[in-house]
Amino acid sequence: AAAKVKLLADPKAQATDVWAFSGQVPGPVIRARQGERLQIALGNGLPTETTLHCHGLRLPNAMDGVPDLTQAPIAQGGKFIYEFDLPDAGTYWYHPHIQTVEQVGRGLHGALIVEEATPPKVDRELVWVIDDWRVDDSGAITDDFHHPHDISHSGRIGNLITVNGAELKDVPVRAGERIRLRLINAANARVFGLKFGGLEPQVIAIDGHPVAPHAAAGGRVALGPGQRVDLMVDMAGKPGDRMAVVDEYYERFTYTFATFVHEPGAPLRESPLDAVMALAPNPVPEPDLGAAESQEILIEGGAMGGLREAMFKGEKVGLRQLWRQHGKVWVLNGVASSGFSDDPMFRLKQGKSYRWRIRNDTVWDHPMHLHGHAFRIVTRNGKPESRTPWSDTVMLHADDVVEVAFVADNPGKWLFHCHVLEHHHGGMGTVVEVA
Repeated sequence: AAAKVKLLADPKAQATDVWAFSGQVPGPVIRARQGERLQIALGNGLPTETTLHCHGLRLPNAMDGVPDLTQAPIAQGGKFIYEFDLPDAGTYWYHPHIQTVEQVGRGLHGALIVEEATPPKVDRELVWVIDDWRVDDSGAITDDFHHPHDISHSGRIGNLITVNGAELKDVPVRAGERIRLRLINAANARVFGLKFGGLEPQVIAIDGHPVAPHAAAGGRVALGPGQRVDLMVDMAGKPGDRMAVVDEYYERFTYTFATFVHEPGAPLRESPLDAVMALAPNPVPEPDLGAAESQEILIEGGAMGGLREAMFKGEKVGLRQLWRQHGKVWVLNGVASSGFSDDPMFRLKQGKSYRWRIRNDTVWDHPMHLHGHAFRIVTRNGKPESRTPWSDTVMLHADDVVEVAFVADNPGKWLFHCHVLEHHHGGMGTVVEVA
């Protein structure tokens, strides 16, 4: 429902009109334990229809929250109960999956944490739901959603960055403390590339799924829209030290994202906590790479692209007509999405292994998200992907070719789309059917 939230740190700033779950941005942290059954009752107090999608969870198709594909939209004043088991531990999140550009852009999202049966030993856990907002001088959200430039270029990049619904400045910590930091990128389009100056965080999970603990490549933790990373951070400074976390993803727009301030007084401990960081794996079925069927996915379109024509609603349409009449400028395998009722791009046999080769023939970033499954990232640009992590959202930069593999074990019609929400709105989405 509608709410007012203080996004800006300036004490003189006005509260911002937002759309919120339970009156707060982000919405309440939903916590459950691996193996439990979760029930979420969603009442719709918005001036429009809505749904709820639990991003990254392997759940029954009817609970996936995609309008007209897995459920009817929830009408104004209506209610829907989502109920499902939780096979996987990890960091996930929830958001609507209808009119997502506006509904997510106005604040509808929250963290969904599935705790391990035996969580690792840490001193403290922090959940950072990272977002950006496009606001005017008064702090009000600008209503230029679906702007043509955003759709055809890099998406709706905001001018205000928040963590857990407010500008983040200083984060008090104790020297020697070990923090489990769960990062969730809930932005419509912004990619974050965080450097933890002076600290050496260990990546322990990607998109909720455990990986062997390791330092991030180049010391930078990259998060595209929809992606999550779990870090173990040992606060290695001395009492009084200030250690800046810098976002340097966009070269010309580097800024201090947050600062860990080591409180004065005796350190919590003199040497790092002697405890295992590694997490137990989730029960995701392992694809048989030798027997996997290979399928190709080509991403085309957008500004400065070579797309000339595409299929739309079963007809071949020139790019000019596609853009001016239908607002579409992105395609997967030559087809621009017309909604969630398109024919499936692939029909997959339940229980069979598949290997997708995804090629980004555009000059823009695309975090590609598959519903209802986790896949292994096998190769990137012809080279084996380090640690072949399980993911549900894989980033493809300009001209990247990525191979992912998975077992199509979850029956139903599942969405596969770009999680730059404006790109999805502009045609970059499709359906795969598992039966």
